[in-house]
Formats: sequence, C-alpha cells, structure tokens
Amino acid sequence: MEGKTEKKESWLKKYGLFVALAAMAAVYLVPTPADLPTQGHRMIGILVFAVLVWMTEGVSYPVSSFVIITFMAFALGMAPNPAHPDQILGTGPALSLALSGFSSSAWALVAAAMFLSAGMMITGLDKRIALIVMSHIGVKSNRLVIGVIFVGFLLSFFVPSTTARVSCMVPIVIGIIRAFGLSQGSVFAGVLMMAVAQADSLWNVGIKTAAAQNMVAIGFIQQVLGRDISWLEWFIAAAPYAAVMSVILYFILIKTMPPEIKEMPGGRAALDNMLKEMGPVTFPEKKLFVIAILLLFFWVTEKKLHPFDTTTVTIAGIMVMMLPHFGVMSWKEAEPHINWGTISLFGVGISLGTALLKTNAAIWMARHFVSLFGMESMSALAILAILALFLIIIHLGFASATGLAAAMIPIIIAVLQSVKTPGINVLGMTMILQYTICFGFILPVNAPQNMVAYSTGYLTSKDFLKTGIPITIAAYAMILVFSMTYWHWLGYVG
Repeated sequence: MEGKTEKKESWLKKYGLFVALAAMAAVYLVPTPADLPTQGHRMIGILVFAVLVWMTEGVSYPVSSFVIITFMAFALGMAPNPAHPDQILGTGPALSLALSGFSSSAWALVAAAMFLSAGMMITGLDKRIALIVMSHIGVKSNRLVIGVIFVGFLLSFFVPSTTARVSCMVPIVIGIIRAFGLSQGSVFAGVLMMAVAQADSLWNVGIKTAAAQNMVAIGFIQQVLGRDISWLEWFIAAAPYAAVMSVILYFILIKTMPPEIKEMPGGRAALDNMLKEMGPVTFPEKKLFVIAILLLFFWVTEKKLHPFDTTTVTIAGIMVMMLPHFGVMSWKEAEPHINWGTISLFGVGISLGTALLKTNAAIWMARHFVSLFGMESMSALAILAILALFLIIIHLGFASATGLAAAMIPIIIAVLQSVKTPGINVLGMTMILQYTICFGFILPVNAPQNMVAYSTGYLTSKDFLKTGIPITIAAYAMILVFSMTYWHWLGYVG
C-alpha cells in the first residue's frame, strides 16, 4: 500500500508541472466571461496553476515562487489596462503587483520570526526549555505524552516556526526513545513522535505568531477590511479552542495508539543526562530569554499599553539579537538556519492573493461559489460549516498551509462579503476559517511538521490515518461547538 502511495506521489511530482500548465492553458482557452475583466480571467488561470503545482509539488516551493511571479508579470502585463482599456498594462506595473507581497508587514513579520527561531536553535534555548519541562513532568508513559503536548504549547510562544519547533523536539524525543531502548516498531515511540507533530499543528491555531499561514490571513484582513488583529485578540479567541483540542488530542492518541509500556525505568536519569550534556545556562541563552520575554510582553500588550504593532516590535527584537556585543548571533551564524524558500513562498502567496482581489477574480469566483451552494441567505453557522469542511478537504492535497491560505483566504473573504445573511462578521469568520487551514492531521504530506516526524521512521502513514482522522473529526466538531457558544458570545459568529 505504501509502495503504491510512493509511486503515486513520485508520478505527481514528476508530471505535476505539466498538469498545472495544461490546466492553466485550459482556463485561458475558455472565453473570458462578460462580467470578469481580462486580468481577472488570467489571474484565475494563474491561481489554478499555483494550486496544482503546490498540491503536486511539481516544482519546489521556492522555484514555484519565481514561476508564479513570471507568469503574473507577463500575463497581467499583456492584458488591457483597466484604467485605459485601449492600452496594455505593461510588464513593469504587473511586476510591481507580483512583488507587492514582499512589501507587506505580514511578510516582514514572517521573515523576522525566522531569525528569532534561528536564535533559539543557535543558543539551544529551545532545547533547554523543552528538556527542563520534560524532566519535571514525570516518566510514566501517559505523562511523557502530556509533556510533549505541553512543550509544543510552550515553545509556540517563543519559536514562531512550526518546523523549527518540531526540529527542536524530534532529537529530544529520539534521545528518550533510545535511552529507553525502544525499537522503531514501538507503539510508545510512535505515539511520542505523533504528539510532537499534532500538538504543534494545534498550537498554530492558538497563537498568532506561531505559524506563517496566520500572517497570510491577517495580511489579507488588513488589506481588504482595513482591520488588524492584535496578538492578544487572537490569543483570547483561539487559545481556548487549542487548549480543549490539546486535551482531546491526548485521549485520542492514548486510545488509538495505546503505549505498551506504563513507565520508563531510568527515564528521569536519561532526561537529566541530556540536560547535563548541554552544560550550564550560557550568557547568550540568558540574553535571548530576556529578549523573548520582552517580545512576548510587547505582543500581549499591543494596542493596550503601547502603540507598537507586532511586526515592528519583532523586527526591533531581531535587531538587538544581531547587534555586536549585545546580540546572541551574527548574520553568518543565522543565515544557514533561515528557510529562504518559505520566505519567498510567503511573499508570492500574498502577491497572488492581492492580485486576485485587485483584478476582481476573487470576487467573481466568490459570487459563483455562493450561487452554486445556495449560500445567499444561509445562517452564519451553516456558511461556516460548509466553508470549514471545504478547506479541510482541500487541505488533503496541500503540503503547505501557507500556500493554502494564500490561495483560499482572499476567496473566503470575498464569499463572506457576497452573502446576504444579516449580522455576518467577516473578520471573525475569516479568522475562524483560518484555524481550519492549520489542520493538517491526516497525511504525512499535509504539513512539514508531519514530514519531519514521519522521516524518523517511528511512524507510518497508517499511524497518521489512524490518529489524524479522529483528530480532524473532533477538530471540525469543536469548530462548530465553539461557533455556537464561545465565538458567538465574542461576536465573531452572528
């Protein structure tokens, strides 16, 4: 079964680019609808290409960024200028639109967050925090699972990169597994590794700065609605949901993958040895801890005690981290730890969404989506249920939540603006639907954190299916429960 899956994946990767190009060409062969500008028609073709190439991974994400920028520059540049229909727009203005995502504050925040994560890895502070917490949790198997979930929660405050958090936890968990002499076939080894991946996905929901895809959604909310969501506003809305789901996650993991061992003999000693190997707390670790705490303080008190936004504060923190004598790392040290591919994908994703909005492509698709599903006068809860289910299903084909958010959030906003239901809170419902974009529980390819955990050899695709399906069902059900109760009380769902 797994061999067939691998063949299928390799076929998709091999021919994904050609499939995406053929689909884009097919869109362009369809006559431009009378109610859609030429630029909008061409953007839909580029969107189809982007979605398919990201789903199939026909080319790497960084390369796809350059391809999409090129297509946007030429396809939009050779289309009529909306201000002067008798003239073409030109590749210069079109290229400016294709690069617009790289000038957004959301993109700057993601780039800055990468450097903060790099600082954590260089100093080893993230590893030390994780080991200290794990050593105090206890060595019973159920407590170790709780410890992994709790560390995922804790690190999401200080390490604004899911992949970085998982990359920090995986060596620690492998160390525990090896210290206990567990084989790759061990159920307990598998459940620990699964807890690493799934807990981090959940806390991408709970904390605004935990994941790049959240910044995508916030960037479009700022652009279309002229509103911002502070760190604290996001936390108040999302953290209770992530906390409830963390408890549910624990019980699902224990039920679907019951550990064959109840207690780890010599477990505490193994964790203590790992801490001893790290040596005493270094001065750079202390400096970074102070910077991280100050950043967290400024994030939490945004719009309350000061006028400084999250992005500006984070950039200032990175400046301090890299200053000679005061900082904790140099540019040369940080550079290898920065995922430049993610940064380029993020910028292009924002540009793609911006172009979909500015060319009216998103609005045109939204109108037809609303009409197709008869959503014009549905209740807010019914609309939310349909759109959330749609995003969960389409995520099965995506390896990048950032790519999914870039492609879908502009359309989601346009859909919510198109319905006639009174009392629709576009900002609140967009934020909730962004939570579902963070769901990537079912397949190893649904999220980078899943792939990192899967690559250790302690998990199989069946393990992800066995745990991921009930987690996804529970997460979707809790979206509806919270929408009827807590988020309704907050005014996010009418």
